[in-house]
Formats: sequence, C-alpha cells, structure tokens
Amino acid sequence: MSTYTQILYHIVFSTKKRKKSLFQEKDDLLYRYIWGIVKNKKCHLYRINGIADHIHIVTHLHPSIALADFVKDINVASSVWIKKENIFPEFDRWQSGYGAFTYSIDSKNDLIEYVKNQKEHHRKLSFEEEFRSLLIEHGIDFDKKYLY
Repeated sequence: MSTYTQILYHIVFSTKKRKKSLFQEKDDLLYRYIWGIVKNKKCHLYRINGIADHIHIVTHLHPSIALADFVKDINVASSVWIKKENIFPEFDRWQSGYGAFTYSIDSKNDLIEYVKNQKEHHRKLSFEEEFRSLLIEHGIDFDKKYLY
C-alpha cells in the first residue's frame, strides 16, 4: 500500500533577534532558493513570502520528511547561501525557533492569500503581534519572554 497524506503546513520563522535584514529588492531571490530546497525534498510549496524580519511558508511535506528536519535544512542551507552570495549583508542568521501550524486543505486558498499579502498585513501589525495571534488561534501555550 502507498502512503497518502494531506497536511497543509504554515511555517513561520524570523531572523535572529528579529533583525530587519531581508530587503525587498532581493527577497525574490531568497524565495526562489528556498523553493528549490522544498522541491529537492519532494515537498510542495504553495506560497512563500515575508518582510524584512521573517518569512512564511505554506507547504505540504513529503511523508518521508520530518518537520523539524525540513525547517532546519531550509535555515542552514539558506543561511549559507545568503552569506556566500552576500545577498543580505546585514543578515546574521535565522532565529533558532519557529512556528508550524496545520490547516485543513479547505483553508488552502485563504492561507495562500494571507501569506501573499504579508507586506500589506504588516503595515498594521508587528511580527510579534502576528505570531502571538497565530499561537493563540492554534491553542498553543507560550512564554512571552520568547516572543520578543
């Protein structure tokens, strides 16, 4: 028998200490690089976007891929690439933690639109406010000291 899954992930991670170092002029290069990592892992990328201090990824993971390994691989490979290419000179590294939330496949289009509109969304809301709201929405207990 084959393995079948339908788990839609919304993954969010930030730059170290939320440093605003991912500049819009070149973020499409970063997103294409991450898309290549996702594709090489046989996962499906529905959408990637972000602003200067964090990114959002909407994806479906291949059944053989563990979420923690997936995020780690993206963080390590993209950090090395960013530094090698000097694409974002002020980028130090990614924050060690991340958020990963699951959604029903019925929510896919709304989630894609949400991630697509990150730049507009963050004109009104900080990353910390957004992340806290995601944690609350998904019923995840958290310690406030790790959000700032």
